[in-house]
Amino acid sequence: MGTTDTVLLAALGVLALVFGVLVFTLNSMARVTFSLLAALVCVGGITAVLGLPYLGVVIVLMMVMEMVIMAVFMIAYMMNPAGLMPMSMLHNKRGALTISGLVFVALAAGIFLVSWPDRTASRPRDTTFQVGRALMAEQMLTMVLLGFVLLATMVGATVLATHRGRYDRFGDDLDQRPAKDPAGGGVGR
Repeated sequence: MGTTDTVLLAALGVLALVFGVLVFTLNSMARVTFSLLAALVCVGGITAVLGLPYLGVVIVLMMVMEMVIMAVFMIAYMMNPAGLMPMSMLHNKRGALTISGLVFVALAAGIFLVSWPDRTASRPRDTTFQVGRALMAEQMLTMVLLGFVLLATMVGATVLATHRGRYDRFGDDLDQRPAKDPAGGGVGR
């Protein structure tokens, strides 16, 4: 690992930690959502710097889409506008601090107490191919079908949530002028 990689790894690690702390210190759901997104993008960057660029890109893409969907639903359905009203992300502070402290100690002890295996084979030339094959070799058809099912679910949910569309306002041939808005007072008048 070169100097640039080391500096980049350290910078991304510090940024991930800072954004992770902000998740629990900011006081609105919208800010917390985007802070969590930034922390997870930094984790994806760390994964890429450590030699697994495919997995790093997958982490970034997955987290971006997840957080965007969460933000859209939060803006659409929360009682406060866009999740920007003050709130607290801290609940049961003593219990959470105790549990997180114990988990940290256990994980840190594991680093030093577990006998790590020695590498028996040489490092593969293309880690992206290796990770992709490990993730998808047996499950490629399942993942492709799951992608279509998720897309159909999102489109179906949007269609079911929308009570009207352009055909309601402009007619079946889109030639009704002026537009007739069945809900009244909406777009199209």
